[in-house]
Amino acid sequence: MPNIKDKIIAITGASSGIGRATALLLAERGAKLVLGARRTGHLAALADEIHFAGGEAAYIGTDVTRRQDLAALIGLAVDRFGRLDVLVNNAGIGPISLLDDLRVADWEAMIDVNIKGVLYGIAAALPVFRAQRSGHFVNVLSTAGLRIVPMQSVYAGTKNAVRTISEGLRQEAGPDLRVTVISPGFVQTDFADSMTIAEVKAQTIAARDKMAIPPAAIARGIAFAIEQPDDVDVGEITIRPTAQG
Repeated sequence: MPNIKDKIIAITGASSGIGRATALLLAERGAKLVLGARRTGHLAALADEIHFAGGEAAYIGTDVTRRQDLAALIGLAVDRFGRLDVLVNNAGIGPISLLDDLRVADWEAMIDVNIKGVLYGIAAALPVFRAQRSGHFVNVLSTAGLRIVPMQSVYAGTKNAVRTISEGLRQEAGPDLRVTVISPGFVQTDFADSMTIAEVKAQTIAARDKMAIPPAAIARGIAFAIEQPDDVDVGEITIRPTAQG
């Protein structure tokens, strides 16, 4: 893909699921990847897989709740490749519960990862994009923010907060920067591992196993947004299983 080849693309939450699938697809299409996640062993294996296929990837341990980690991720891209073209803010968690359960620690964790993690990514990448006069933010949200249901109030709230932040960023960005949000539905990932209530986790896994689409489906949507000409800004893409209500 002409508008993906040789682009420098950083991805958070790259060790598994959507992040991993996106890294593999973009590397296949000629991008150079900068991978961030907490599980560095998984990142090393992914980077090796990309290198073995003829691609190029660097990685660094990244906890998105730590602003310095996002600064280091973006710094690695600039130091290694001289620039950064795209930041995919993909890391996210969803320990959902009823508000009456008062699982405040879970609420705070979602705010720290899902909102502050994206803001830290913006804080790290925006000055680089401004200096280059080009750049693209791709923020991964969720269909949970489009259809609000019980138990997902805080999770959906974090995703819709990022939706609002992304639209504000788009309007402030001017003609040189692009901003895209991607809202996946049920995807075959280990996302349920972040859930802290056993019954809810089991129900989520059962629903996932019944209808979920592969992470590569979301990766293709992300690639579609990135591959557009620089004067085309894809604002939002929703990708869900056909069977999802």
